[in-house]
Amino acid sequence: MEYVSLFVKSIFVDNMIFAYFLGMCSYLAVSKNVKTANGLGLAVIFVLLFTLPLNYLLNKFVLQPGALKWLNPEFANVDLSFLSFIIFIAVIAAFTQLVEMIVEKFLPSLYSSLGIYLPLIAVNCAILGGSLFMQQKDFANFGESAVYALGSGIGWYLAIVCLAAIREKMSYCNVPAPLKGIGITFITVGLMGMAFMIFMGIQL
Repeated sequence: MEYVSLFVKSIFVDNMIFAYFLGMCSYLAVSKNVKTANGLGLAVIFVLLFTLPLNYLLNKFVLQPGALKWLNPEFANVDLSFLSFIIFIAVIAAFTQLVEMIVEKFLPSLYSSLGIYLPLIAVNCAILGGSLFMQQKDFANFGESAVYALGSGIGWYLAIVCLAAIREKMSYCNVPAPLKGIGITFITVGLMGMAFMIFMGIQL
């Protein structure tokens, strides 16, 4: 039940886009059509699902104060937490490079559509934010970190695909000229964020 609660909350209540506004750059830029939004959303899920649990292990057994005591009791006072940012980013960059190579090899059309925003997953705030929230939430075990990673990725995927679907439909609407493009998109995102606020009342 705890895993279900964490999973649902990470998708709806603690949504990376609508609760924390993380990853907005690629979110706004790639959400022009459902195909590219779907591809980037799946890539974000993949990167989060692998990097966040791995960063959890690194944090628990290497970076936390006293984490290295499993190597030797003499290391009980060693604190490597100051390396968290650079280690987390290095792990994320490695997996982002892997995703980029896979997409370029097997889905060249999607690779061309995503352009610069695919390698920019490495600096996507939502990816790094997931690892930092993992530190803050102090998960009890590896399973919780994996569930949180999957839920956060699905939440980001859901947000970008929904916006892309709305923007595709809006292309057929009579939007006032001053609001066309990014203007109406900002308004739409704001309304979606307000709609997602209803999930904050969920008690699990």
